[in-house]
Amino acid sequence: MNSEILMSKIEALLFVIGDEGISVKQLSQLLDVDSMEIEAALSELKTNYEESNVRGITLKNLAGTYQLTTKSEMADTIKKLVENPTSNVLSTAALEVLAIIAYKQPITRVEIEDLRGVKSDRPIQTLVSRALIQEVGRAEGTGRAILYGTTKEFLNYFGLETLKDLPPLPDEMLKDDEQETDLFMTKFQETFSNEGK
Repeated sequence: MNSEILMSKIEALLFVIGDEGISVKQLSQLLDVDSMEIEAALSELKTNYEESNVRGITLKNLAGTYQLTTKSEMADTIKKLVENPTSNVLSTAALEVLAIIAYKQPITRVEIEDLRGVKSDRPIQTLVSRALIQEVGRAEGTGRAILYGTTKEFLNYFGLETLKDLPPLPDEMLKDDEQETDLFMTKFQETFSNEGK
């Protein structure tokens, strides 16, 4: 395989895998390429990142796995993002995942994705980092998937005393007025989008 194409594929996988990182062995299996070629491509990719003044990321080998990280010289820029009040607003995807967890907890990532119809790794990471959700246990069965639930911070963020204070689900409202409603977003956003800052 052409080295540039191989590096592009590795970069894509590194981006998708995120903080979990990925090993040489996993990359070798996924790309059907010899480990030596993978290591050479990783080395070249790391050199490209480190020698470029126009790249804000680099490649790190942490505990046997490779992952993309921000360069240390970007710390001040990242700090501005974290301290920026507008960064405290949750995205639509994060709000959707949060609504699902709030009403269906405890729930696994796979169950969330089944309801949404799309991958939910990033919104879940955002919500965990904001301490709005947390691991509340493990599902029975193969893999023992993480079960997510809301936190006290979730209640504080939305000004709730208990989960019983959540607005009723649109499905429950349909019994009365028989109108079609977006299951997880319409009422949840109307009620809470401007309350938590």
